[in-house]
Amino acid sequence: MSTEILLASLARRNPGLVREALPTVLPWVRFLPPVDANQMADEIVATAEAAAVGNTSPVSQLVTEWRHTAEIHADHNLHRVLAAPSADDFGPVARPTGE
Repeated sequence: MSTEILLASLARRNPGLVREALPTVLPWVRFLPPVDANQMADEIVATAEAAAVGNTSPVSQLVTEWRHTAEIHADHNLHRVLAAPSADDFGPVARPTGE
């Protein structure tokens, strides 16, 4: 049994343990709103289970993306700018059609 499978199994059996450990292991999680921190924990569990095939890069990518989200929440001015409606937003992008 690989360590990834072992960790995924532990996380699946006790997701609360992941939620409890995150602020200790990744202190920047404290900048995330509670709903986001819970979503991150759920995504880490799901991604760790999927990554149990031996490729942990998806977990690393996920953690990096959430770290960037926490950085935005930590900077109130940046969060305000990014959360504000933008005149440059042209709405949803249409799905490409096959050629």
